[in-house]
Amino acid sequence: MPTFLSQKILSSNLLSLVLAMFPASFIAGNMIINLNLLIIVLLTVFIYKKEIVNIELFFLDKLFISFFSLIILSGFINDFKFFTNDLEWKGYFSTIIKSISFLRYLIFYFIIRFLIEQNKITLKFFFISCAICSLFVSFDIFYQLFFGKDIFGFVATGRKLSGPFGDELIAGSFLQRFSIFSFFLLSIFFTIRNNKYLKFYFVLLFIIFFFAIIFSGNRMPLVLFVLAIFSILIFKKNIRKYFFSLLIALIVIFSIAFNFNAKVNINFSVFYNQLHNTILVITNSLNNNEKNYSVPQHLKEFYSFYHTWQINKYIGGGIKNFRYYCHIRDMGDTNSPFYHEQGCNMHPHNYYLEILTETGLFGFFLFLFIVFNITKISLFRNKIIYFSFLNNNLKFMPFFILFFIEIFPIKSTGSFFTTGNSTYLFLLMGVLIALVRKDNSIEKIR
Repeated sequence: MPTFLSQKILSSNLLSLVLAMFPASFIAGNMIINLNLLIIVLLTVFIYKKEIVNIELFFLDKLFISFFSLIILSGFINDFKFFTNDLEWKGYFSTIIKSISFLRYLIFYFIIRFLIEQNKITLKFFFISCAICSLFVSFDIFYQLFFGKDIFGFVATGRKLSGPFGDELIAGSFLQRFSIFSFFLLSIFFTIRNNKYLKFYFVLLFIIFFFAIIFSGNRMPLVLFVLAIFSILIFKKNIRKYFFSLLIALIVIFSIAFNFNAKVNINFSVFYNQLHNTILVITNSLNNNEKNYSVPQHLKEFYSFYHTWQINKYIGGGIKNFRYYCHIRDMGDTNSPFYHEQGCNMHPHNYYLEILTETGLFGFFLFLFIVFNITKISLFRNKIIYFSFLNNNLKFMPFFILFFIEIFPIKSTGSFFTTGNSTYLFLLMGVLIALVRKDNSIEKIR
């Protein structure tokens, strides 16, 4: 018996540590993310062979399986189309290979759900890792700000700071995704009797991360970070009274950075002009105003999705094929202010538009149904909003807030089908669904 218990504890700690490596993997790059994903899958299958095979499927699981099955079907059909049209340069089986490779995220989702729902791992190490990695990225940005290069020698160029990410200007996005867990670390996993220390800890973290995201130059992650922080205040009743104090602190901190740093000033002035121009364009378009105006590039990329989607309305053009179909689409009305002959990119810069063009209407509505059901089981019970679960379960709250922000439809995003975004999103969904199902106060959906 002692030997069995020690092996069980060892397995739990090992898998918990592997899960905790994901924040560091996102800093290291896609190859390490994929390696980390492979390790946690193989280790889980090796340790819990029979239990994994006998995992019980419920309604949401079947929706996920249907979504991934559609991706493979779309891959077959589109590759057959490329083959019959003799598009050898595209690669006769490239979409199929990508579609089958994408199945790793379905397996990853089931692994995460199994491990957490069956209490095979603890999330403590993951929260600690998120805090350490977020603080590391923040201080590396500050180092790069003052010395012109970060601790790895990456030189600061332009008006944005990349920190440890080198040529990729995604430091702010990383902090927006992972720093939120830091605010819950002490409350969940450590006993702090003096609330003054918790308040000081919360304020200090907010200042560090807020400044770091500002200097990273990533404007939308800053907005999303602020949204996440205020969501915490709204859902957590005992700290809701600090809402206006935090709002004032936010304004003061941003004003300091904006007025005393030229790069921040330029960066966010450009952001303001882009937002203003976007609103102006949309308003004029809705009012059929014929006045000439400059349309922001990201709106032209959004617009390019429509005629691309029309080529394969129902099952889509296959994952990562937007870059091909966009160039052969009907360009639409050449007199439209949104028209742009070179308006094609690798993807339409929005999760929902990309899913619509690459998996069609069937995939789009399947994904919407998945999002709807995750939100439903997370917030609703007996047809009423079940805020008490959200308020009392601190492990659940950051995952739900980050999931809501990640799938928020009205924002510019990276590609849904890339390694980083898919790993992050299916990690959130796996943990979120497992926490809801394992909680005794929530009915398990069969």
